[in-house]
Amino acid sequence: MGSQVFESDDIEQVEDFLCQAYARMRVSSGTPRESRTSIRRETLPMVSVDELDLAFDMSYAVTPLGRICLCLVHEGTIQDHTFHGVRDSFGPGDMVLLAPPDLPYAGRIRTARYNITMLDPAVLALVAAGPHPSHEPIRLTGHRPHSPAAARQLTHTITYLRDHILADPATAAEPLIAAASSQLLAASILTAFPNTARTEPLAQDRNDAHTATLRRAVAYIEDHPHQPLSVAEIAAAAHVSIRALQYAFRTQLDTTPMTYLRRVRLALAHQDLSAAEGGGATVEAIAARWGFPHPGRFAAAYRRAYGTTPSTTLRR
Repeated sequence: MGSQVFESDDIEQVEDFLCQAYARMRVSSGTPRESRTSIRRETLPMVSVDELDLAFDMSYAVTPLGRICLCLVHEGTIQDHTFHGVRDSFGPGDMVLLAPPDLPYAGRIRTARYNITMLDPAVLALVAAGPHPSHEPIRLTGHRPHSPAAARQLTHTITYLRDHILADPATAAEPLIAAASSQLLAASILTAFPNTARTEPLAQDRNDAHTATLRRAVAYIEDHPHQPLSVAEIAAAAHVSIRALQYAFRTQLDTTPMTYLRRVRLALAHQDLSAAEGGGATVEAIAARWGFPHPGRFAAAYRRAYGTTPSTTLRR
């Protein structure tokens, strides 16, 4: 976890860095004397967000990454990008999946500035149910989002992670924020791209979504709010599927498991603000400790719940 900056005009150094950052690959340039490269990498345990600026044309051939790899083009073009029967080219504003985690890909970058965001595919299973009860991995089934609106929403999520989470090392180091950030990205990817996740409850899920299920889930959340929980972990503690858990919360509490978890953590932040003594505590630090990285959003949620501001509670 951390930040890394790489700059070079040596194509061999560029290839070596890219191999270490992504996967084994071959790169080549027809203009080696102009191969200026700038890369800024920000990482969390399950996520990396890179901004790359290549002031030259470069061909690439990459072995499977083992990760979900998204590309957002800012300037320039990526041409003749191919993997497993797909051939496409991307320009400014395009958000794409470069390839499924288990497939190689190749193409050509033409003097481009772009973002690469990668996620461990296992995180998808923390936020959604797979296609079958056998826990078959969730797969993305298309390399472009459903619509321009879906692409914009995913872009906003990545920008938020880059500018408000990863840009602040203290915030990114908070375990609850790091876990929530990877799950937020996973949920945004599943919303944007066609995939095999199942969202509607099956008959068995409806049968399992009874009061005892909700009681077990609520008890687990209230006993473990300090841990980086996922909807999959809460469902496992309640002995039901993710779909059954979500259905139970929706029908009995008109909310979601993660919204309920945030409500519990907000109450604990309120307790800490109320109990703070001396001048060392800050609203930002207490909010981050309980998984609220954005001070403005935390303040708005706090005011809705308690009718005052976090800073007022802290001063009292």
